[in-house]
Amino acid sequence: MSSIRVTPIPSGGPRLQLAARVAAGVFGGYAFSWGFIALATAALFRAGMGFHDAEFLSSALGLLVFLSLFLWAVASRRSLLRVWLTLAGGGAAMAAAGSLLQAGIT
Repeated sequence: MSSIRVTPIPSGGPRLQLAARVAAGVFGGYAFSWGFIALATAALFRAGMGFHDAEFLSSALGLLVFLSLFLWAVASRRSLLRVWLTLAGGGAAMAAAGSLLQAGIT
């Protein structure tokens, strides 16, 4: 019994597949990192850390998050749609949470 494997990655050869993964890593990783930095800055500031210290620490950690996510997006065996949903959806959710947390700080 043979099974057919359907790949949701755009057809057109390995170069197009790699380019799609790199684009997902760059743009989706940026969106996720931006949401992470927004949420972490608001959370650290609310916890009592100075704003500029919280911003610097969040940005430094955000760079590591971006690098990790970029490598994951390129190396992942998951579908490209799932990678995009994880990165963009997670980034949007964290940005919204950071915005709500920031609105509560007055």
